[in-house]
Amino acid sequence: MNAVMLWPDGAPNAAGTTDEDVPAIFPYLVEGGGRAAVIVCPGGGYEFRADHEGEPIALWLNTLGISAFVLRYRVAPYRYPSALSDVQRAVRTVRHRAEEFGVDPGRLGVLGFSAGGHLASTAGTLYDAGTPDSADPIERYSSRPDLLMLCYPVITLSEPYTHAGSRTALLGADASPAGIEALSSERNVTADTPPTFLWHTSEDGLVPVENSLLFASALGRSGVPFDLHVYALGGHGMGIAGGDQHVRHWTGQCASWLTLNGFADRG
Repeated sequence: MNAVMLWPDGAPNAAGTTDEDVPAIFPYLVEGGGRAAVIVCPGGGYEFRADHEGEPIALWLNTLGISAFVLRYRVAPYRYPSALSDVQRAVRTVRHRAEEFGVDPGRLGVLGFSAGGHLASTAGTLYDAGTPDSADPIERYSSRPDLLMLCYPVITLSEPYTHAGSRTALLGADASPAGIEALSSERNVTADTPPTFLWHTSEDGLVPVENSLLFASALGRSGVPFDLHVYALGGHGMGIAGGDQHVRHWTGQCASWLTLNGFADRG
């Protein structure tokens, strides 16, 4: 299936009509109805979207019996709230077209890497229930994911653990303290935040492991179930990590967690 534009008539605040101005999802569908589904948010510091964190992840999810949608969200020079609007619209769109896609609208997760992990975490903490009386039927659906998967995510935008490049691309170099706090996802966790799977490496030199630890601690305080996996060795941006004999096991552990949560056919 070809790209599905999230706003066929143009996205809010779109600055042009190139692909980079047109948020879309790229479906990777598994045959059969009622499949669980996951929206994939590649990383890239809110400046680009890394290919190795898109299609390869969708194809891996397909092996678990899960349909996937790789999100083309807006990056710099776009700033907040464009990317958040894009992922929220993606969640609503998949729910609205669930029958067409052969997916279960009540089993929809969001998975993200690095800055895409920050985007996924904001999808899971800054959602809304939809607008029941909207003239646009897509906007009537909730944007809350049912599960989150955060892979070496940027979580906090506060010093000393943030990734400065992601923060600047998202909010600008002159970001206010209030804006930084509002988009530091560890501050927005509640008891209604979706169950979450996190993984990181302890020697990540680009996005410190404290990002995942902060989010996990907030989940724990709020009573939200989570899996947290921290690997002793390994850098940033590893994606599937197929060439690393230790870190590559994250996919199996995530598959087991997805099975535990009723998403995967096998773990």
